[in-house]
Amino acid sequence: MEVNQYLEIFIEESKEHLQACNEKLLDLEKNPADLSIVNDIFRSAHTLKGMSATMGYEDLANLTHQMENVLDAIRNEKLTVSPSILDVVFAAVDDLEEMVFSIAGGGDGKRDVSTVVEQLKKIEKGEAFGAEEAKSNDEKAPASSQSEQQYDDFEHTVMQQSKEKGYNCYEVKVILNDNCLLKAARVFMVFEILEQVGEVIKAVPSVELLEEEKFDSQFYVTFITKESASDIENRIMKVSEVELVDVNEINLDTLKKKEHFQEAAATVEVEEKPQEKEKTVRKAAKQSSANSSKTIRVNIERLDILMNLFEELVIDRGRLEQISKELNNSELDDTVERMTRISGDLQNIILNMRMVPVETVFNRFPRMIRQLAKDLNKKINLEIIGAETELDRTVIDEIGDPLVHLLRNAIDHGIELPEKRLEKGKPEEGNVVLKAYHSGNHVFIEIEDDGAGINRQKVLQKAIDRGIVTEQSAPLLTDKQVYELILASGFSTAETISDVSGRGVGLDVVKSTIESLGGTITIDAKEGKGSLFSIQLPLTLSIISVLLVELEKEKFAIPLSSIIETAVIKKVDILHAHNQKVIDFRGKIVPLVFLKEIFEVPTAAEVEELISIVIVRKGDKMAALVVDSFIGQQEIVLKSLGNYLNTVFAISGATILGDGQVALIVDCNSLIK
Repeated sequence: MEVNQYLEIFIEESKEHLQACNEKLLDLEKNPADLSIVNDIFRSAHTLKGMSATMGYEDLANLTHQMENVLDAIRNEKLTVSPSILDVVFAAVDDLEEMVFSIAGGGDGKRDVSTVVEQLKKIEKGEAFGAEEAKSNDEKAPASSQSEQQYDDFEHTVMQQSKEKGYNCYEVKVILNDNCLLKAARVFMVFEILEQVGEVIKAVPSVELLEEEKFDSQFYVTFITKESASDIENRIMKVSEVELVDVNEINLDTLKKKEHFQEAAATVEVEEKPQEKEKTVRKAAKQSSANSSKTIRVNIERLDILMNLFEELVIDRGRLEQISKELNNSELDDTVERMTRISGDLQNIILNMRMVPVETVFNRFPRMIRQLAKDLNKKINLEIIGAETELDRTVIDEIGDPLVHLLRNAIDHGIELPEKRLEKGKPEEGNVVLKAYHSGNHVFIEIEDDGAGINRQKVLQKAIDRGIVTEQSAPLLTDKQVYELILASGFSTAETISDVSGRGVGLDVVKSTIESLGGTITIDAKEGKGSLFSIQLPLTLSIISVLLVELEKEKFAIPLSSIIETAVIKKVDILHAHNQKVIDFRGKIVPLVFLKEIFEVPTAAEVEELISIVIVRKGDKMAALVVDSFIGQQEIVLKSLGNYLNTVFAISGATILGDGQVALIVDCNSLIK
């Protein structure tokens, strides 16, 4: 079998299953008695084991198999969930992730996991964590009654009345081959055979999950019939790809019932209701399946190619619009207008195809914070809000590491130790909120903690010691300006250097990464109360709205996201302060930036009496860019300048305009100091 063609699918699906394991293990830690969560983890582990074995990754398959044994013991109530057991299972998932990442990086996926495997084996035998957590074999549920605790009063009464009328009640366990390709079809064939000779009462997993193939290789069916167990077994074994059939009679005297179902269901007649109920469920499942949205996996490179082709279309659209204006032909105008409208809809669809929920980044944080809290002996509650908020894939790929830095710093330097929190009258469990939401053409991501906040004096003293600010100017700084000092390179107020360290570790990297994405970061804090880090990001990086301006004969584009407003001022309104030309803009002193000087545009003309300016903003700082004239607003395609020109000051890229000219895109963040 040629497995290389399936490698990419294997890696993607393995990552999804491991992510699901991590999330469900965190849920299980909060609800250790909920065996449905264990079943979900077991299914993910079982699928991963089958895929790994098929692809030939034995270490991965063996570790997953051992983890699966422990999960199977828990779901069959041979073991009780405890923190120590979960720690070992978490460690196993960590090893599995490392192996999958190794495979993704071109490695062989091998790893020494003997220690974890040994621990899992001990847990399975009940040796490692005391006799109280391992039930004796006498207490174990018999293999023939895997799902008996799942019956409600209705189902129990149906089986009891059936028994009285001479019917047999069986639980049928069906195991399909691991390499079965059409599991739903095999399930359907098994149900067809059973319904020919009796009535199906219940299926575990549910019929809906079976039809959607959301189960591993085995399922259970509760069934009433006058046929013998051996006849039923022989009939089902005729279905291809069925590996094993186990038919066991249900002992109604020892059958446990769920008490929380209504007693009213107990009076229902047996002859018609079981079939009617099962058919209703199956009909609803089919309806749900028909209505559910279907998805396919598409390589991101194909979307990039599609995006590039559309960008060329946008450039040609701009050219057509210009030709249409010059020729002034009504038919051409109508056609171009229609093409503009259609291409605008197409643009929205393509951009939406590239949009990914920030959940894909947020999902890895609960597991990271759990481990970090244990390492630092702190109690942390992470609350995630707005994980469904969508961002362009290119932004998503870059934003993960900055968020890791901010979260680690919030926990290490922000949230205090439990005893210190109690001394301050706070709950011993610290709260960290990770929130994402849309606003206009931007996405905001906020990280808020209720920890110690930021010590203004401590930050100022460090800044003075490092020569970032002078002692004379320090008292004049606002709180926000002081907090932004911690974003300076290598700035840290941590008293001890650790693996996690203080607020300053990596925050300069966070700032530069976010600004490279066309975003901004702001900080707000109250000493003793907590901190709020707010990140503003553009929805997409490829097609942006700009204001086109002219300097002599050259055209430049200024992103609308940075612009506050445009204005025309008189030359006499220009003031001087600290050897800098400034203007008074709505009561604020705003420095003038002459783009001709910055970009060395040759000019012979004198400065006219009226000056055109564009007011731009970066955080709470502003600047007025001086231009010759405004051309107008336009949607343009952002193109990179390439490797040779990546250090050009204050230029973030270029675009091709409708008339074929190249316009450089101004990076306003670089111009505001």
